[in-house]
Amino acid sequence: MYKAIIIYILITCTTNCYSQEKQIGTTPLENKFKTQKKGKFYFYWGWNKAQYSYSDIRFKGDNYNFTLFDVAAQDRQTGWDPSVYLNPGNMTIPQTVARVGYYFHDNWNLSLGVDHMKYVMVRNQLATIDGYIDLQNSFTQFNGIYDNEQLMISEDFLQFEHTDGLNYINIEISRVDNLGEFFKWDSKKVQLNILESIGIGVLYPKTNSTLLSKERYDDFHFSGFGVSLKGGINLTLFDHFFIQAEIKSGYINMSDIRTTTSNADSASQDFLFFQRNISFGYIFQLIK
Repeated sequence: MYKAIIIYILITCTTNCYSQEKQIGTTPLENKFKTQKKGKFYFYWGWNKAQYSYSDIRFKGDNYNFTLFDVAAQDRQTGWDPSVYLNPGNMTIPQTVARVGYYFHDNWNLSLGVDHMKYVMVRNQLATIDGYIDLQNSFTQFNGIYDNEQLMISEDFLQFEHTDGLNYINIEISRVDNLGEFFKWDSKKVQLNILESIGIGVLYPKTNSTLLSKERYDDFHFSGFGVSLKGGINLTLFDHFFIQAEIKSGYINMSDIRTTTSNADSASQDFLFFQRNISFGYIFQLIK
């Protein structure tokens, strides 16, 4: 319920800002083509599809220390259901992107956003393991010393995913150019923008992990950092409403992943990611 109230307040505020925005009126012809975004704010909400490179994952704790090499993972898409994708109460169930930003120049903006991806280790895959496991009074089937041996990662050995999610909280600086300025169409009615961004941020995943039959852990935890590059196309209608399509790629390094309820147990990994995003947003003048 509170999410719906917040969304209602945002829409109401931005609508009022729009109604009070200074009207240009009759202007020289070139103002129809010129992008005037300095001082404007924007926000958007959308969805993503993600892919991940192979990753080496190191697990360590009391009486074990081993690495799984070239582990495969995939995202977890939620099937199309309007009650999920369009219901504010369920907005974090799919893989989403959200961002708010400010134009400090007609062509440059600074923004803060969250890429809510989902990372799921492929189950029952064959991987190389190196290290040792020497558990006492616990699940000992996998005890032993491993020297780059092949191991089937079964569910009773490991279940590992960041599914609520692989949350990349990041700041981006973006360059935006309106193609209408070059092709001379009315930018107050239709803008077709191209954008490029560079970002940096932190990872705040909720890791769902079951390791060697230890007690399951599933909680939020700051785990590392990421850097990213992004390119996209933005279609803005009537100077306010927009649709934005993006491709985004980056590097994630998670050096402190919680895996069990014990502080002694942790994991680390790093990998590349690739996203395809689609979002819907609103841009408005808040400060004159």
